[in-house]
Amino acid sequence: MEYIGRSVFRKEALDKVTGKANYTADENKISTLHISMVTSPYGHANILEINCSKARKILGVRAVVLGSHDLPLTGEEIRDRPPIAVDKVRYHGEPVALVVADTPVIAKRAADLVDVRYEILKVVNSPTEALSENAPLVHQDVISYQKIGNANPIPNSNISNITKIRKGNVEQGWRESNVVVEDSYRFSPSAHAAMETRTAIVEIKPTGYVHITSSSQAPFMLKKLLSTFFSIDEGKIIVQTPLVGGAYGGKASVQWEILAYLASKAVGGKRVKIVYSREEDLITAPCHIGLEAKVKIGCTKEGMIKATEIVYLFDGGAYSDKAIDVSRAGAVDCTGPYNIENVQCDSYCLYTNHPYATAYRGFSHSEVLFAFERTMDKLANKLGMDPIELRKRNAILPGHTTPTQVKLNKSNVGNLPACINRLKELINWDQGQIHRIDERIIRVKGICCVWKTSTIDTDATSGVILTFNPDGSINLMSGVVEIGTGTKTILAQILAERMKMSIDQIHVKMTVDTQTTPEHWKTVASRATLMAGRAVLAAAEDCIQQIKDIASQVLRCTIDDLEVANGRVFLRDDPDVGLEVKDVAYGYKYSNGNAIGGQIIGRGNYILRGMTTLNPETGAGKPGPEWTVGAQGVEIDFDERDLTYSINRAISVLDIGKVLNFKGALGQVMGAMSMGLAFAGRETFVFDDLARIMNPQLRTYRPIHYGETPTYIIDFVETPHLEAPYGARGIGEQGLIGMPAALGNCLTVATGVALNQLPLTPELIWKSKGQTNDSV
Repeated sequence: MEYIGRSVFRKEALDKVTGKANYTADENKISTLHISMVTSPYGHANILEINCSKARKILGVRAVVLGSHDLPLTGEEIRDRPPIAVDKVRYHGEPVALVVADTPVIAKRAADLVDVRYEILKVVNSPTEALSENAPLVHQDVISYQKIGNANPIPNSNISNITKIRKGNVEQGWRESNVVVEDSYRFSPSAHAAMETRTAIVEIKPTGYVHITSSSQAPFMLKKLLSTFFSIDEGKIIVQTPLVGGAYGGKASVQWEILAYLASKAVGGKRVKIVYSREEDLITAPCHIGLEAKVKIGCTKEGMIKATEIVYLFDGGAYSDKAIDVSRAGAVDCTGPYNIENVQCDSYCLYTNHPYATAYRGFSHSEVLFAFERTMDKLANKLGMDPIELRKRNAILPGHTTPTQVKLNKSNVGNLPACINRLKELINWDQGQIHRIDERIIRVKGICCVWKTSTIDTDATSGVILTFNPDGSINLMSGVVEIGTGTKTILAQILAERMKMSIDQIHVKMTVDTQTTPEHWKTVASRATLMAGRAVLAAAEDCIQQIKDIASQVLRCTIDDLEVANGRVFLRDDPDVGLEVKDVAYGYKYSNGNAIGGQIIGRGNYILRGMTTLNPETGAGKPGPEWTVGAQGVEIDFDERDLTYSINRAISVLDIGKVLNFKGALGQVMGAMSMGLAFAGRETFVFDDLARIMNPQLRTYRPIHYGETPTYIIDFVETPHLEAPYGARGIGEQGLIGMPAALGNCLTVATGVALNQLPLTPELIWKSKGQTNDSV
């Protein structure tokens, strides 16, 4: 193949490396007003009074917007969130007021003058606390909220939803088990910390049209939800999304756009702009979910797993938003990529007084697999079995069924044993798991297995439009948002391969405009290549048929006689007889002036097929089209005296079906692995007793920095997913998923103590070993 598998330069690469690329915040107009937020300094409090008088007197202030019961409640599955807090605040950083002013400086100065008096309330500071008998209710009457999705909140509780998985007979599985292990795990919420903070610009025209520019992963969902919340005709909402500077799931929610809409409305529809500060982006915006988990696994003395019981307590934060869906996704793939016939899992989504959760790269899979894969290592240790061998014996295979009882085949699950075998080679497992370097340093390896499917809407759709230019080149328009994944370049490769033309003749529209761009559901869940890629192929077929139709009239042959390639349409059996595509791209003109055809415009769409919702009692159902499986490992040097460590190598072997862009795939997996290691070893919110975040800045909330990364080793297995373009599987998230578990398994071996909490810091290791300052 000419383009599939090649490391093609990204279509937007030159603009990005030269600084010419435009993002939402780069859009500036002199008439634009600016928004500054007043946010809650507490995790849970009644609002006693808001005094805006000083702020309103500042020259250049156009409006101060407060929360009101007249405003609709918002949310994706349960409408439980006021856009601006009313009567009480439920998390640190929650918006309490908006100041709209002529400049950002004036808006901030005025916002600092808004005086809010609070009555501090008892907080719910963890999922366990949320379930305790004496826990305050984050929402007093959750059952009264309107439900949009399939959520089932429990009255008079902090439970927004429970997802149940029931497969086989767990009691029978325990009777067949000779060896049983059980343990608990936990970690707090954290942030996405994308380079670009959340930003939106909104203007309401006198005609009622609402124009929005947003750093969003989901412009079409934004349009839909804004219409639902505020009873605006969908056709009057126009969302534009330019390039997005990183998202990782954090820009799939709708929050900052609603605030900008309310601010514009308050100033008569004028153009307003909101740009989150880094602190606001960390704590006001939706965050990465936290989790507390209990996992129990039983197996025979030969290591064949017979049963598992799992409880996942997800920290959904103050509002349900995407957290319910995240907790559901965790239940869907709760067991990891293993064949287990008897499964019981209860996945709770719980209200707490933390920032509310949204999607995060991997969509709950790195979270639940940290717990399950740590337990797998514990089981191997109790059996006295090689951790890799235990995983190979229980690896999910074609013919097995998932926790939601989907029967697997070679196409939809791929080849996990091949991934494990290749990981074993790359990590030099046969040389031993522990190797002493000197009297202080030991070199240690840890591994895990991963898998992931998507749990997106069963009717999710994607469309593509192709328009020809007079020179025979093609404009490609898709609703996929370019969030840094290079997906639109992949779409160009798919199109170039099918049309048998130069990729340089394919022009990709980067900005999404919901009025003129065909819809793509959301740019999430590693689904863009599958869905938009299939739509591209359908649109290409439409174009080819139109080209052949015009050419067949000119060449006086049947459509079946023709082939399209290399910028020409010609006879299959006599390639010298044909026409240039550019000569038919806008219709064909005969020598006498007569013309036929017209501009060729191809259209294609794709909708997921065979997806179902989950049975509420058993979890049975088909949540996604396929699973990407893989095996991952890390190698560290551990200092036994100081309890510090450095990561030497991180390794991923993933079955991605078919490599479409080799360097692009390497970059996606490498970036995800880096995020996974940061989540595993560094990133977390630190809450005090009032549920305030103590590290709301990048000085104290610290991702991995340049120069601190290990050597990344990445390899691919190719077992085609037959439904996908050229067999490709999703890879945008999978590199992250196993890093926390692999590092946890590695450090547990190195330290000799069970490390079941994230992040895996030297301080945690010190506390886990029960040492004091005097003994270090």
